[in-house]
Amino acid sequence: MKARSACCILFVLFVSQVRAQVDSIALEKAFGKKGVVQGNVFRVTFPRSDLKVTVDGFPVAPGLALTSWVAIHKMGQNAMMMGDFVMLDTEEPAVVAKLVSLGLGITAIHNHLVNEKPAIKFLHFSGSGDAIKLAEEIKSVFALTGTPLGPAPAPAAGTVDWSAVEAILGTKGKKTGAVISYSFPRNEKLMESGMEMPPAMGMATGINLEMEGGKAGTTGDFVLLADEVNPVVKALVEHGINVTAIHNHMLYDEPRLFMLHFWGVGDPGKIAMGLKTALEHTNSKK
Repeated sequence: MKARSACCILFVLFVSQVRAQVDSIALEKAFGKKGVVQGNVFRVTFPRSDLKVTVDGFPVAPGLALTSWVAIHKMGQNAMMMGDFVMLDTEEPAVVAKLVSLGLGITAIHNHLVNEKPAIKFLHFSGSGDAIKLAEEIKSVFALTGTPLGPAPAPAAGTVDWSAVEAILGTKGKKTGAVISYSFPRNEKLMESGMEMPPAMGMATGINLEMEGGKAGTTGDFVLLADEVNPVVKALVEHGINVTAIHNHMLYDEPRLFMLHFWGVGDPGKIAMGLKTALEHTNSKK
């Protein structure tokens, strides 16, 4: 009898877990493009391939700093959505008005870059409720911008030798064309509105590098605790990497997190060493 009861409990737990799994097929249908499932998070990206942006003459590829993203975390019968819009200044008013009309949250509007042409703003948003409804709503907001909404073209084969950068950072990166990307989750349990947030919800330090004419441009955002902010600033600046913004992306995070954005162009090895030194001042998984 006890064995049968234990089996029943395990079955209920199994069914509950299955019900909580994110429905990637339905979400891909709602968004009209493929996404990636990481744990119980569905994440889809929208590169701004329609834009031609430069920073002091350096061409900024969509994968370097111009990719909007949406992450939907399934929790029981409901879901939490977070993400980041890449917008022209002229697109911002319509995006904000639409988010307000849909009852979605706006958690930050700010810059990530400096001296970019044309000027770009980044808007962070949130929402909770039915996962498919959230996907349909946020896609209607994307439609107010010039963001390409269809399936992205197949990425070009990477031809850049990133071995020196990978050796310094101590791990392989994700290569797409002339861009290499890294994600370094933190060791702490990170919460938002009382819910544990996995790294795929924008909770990991993101580092991107793009090769252009033998030089590497780098940008991204460090996810930091308050005591880590200035040591990371110092490490970056001492290695010729400019700090472009320090701000928050969320409203009810615990512990309180600060996002530090940066920009640098130079020898790939020297840039990587600066990034590594900065990472050593954080409680991140290396």
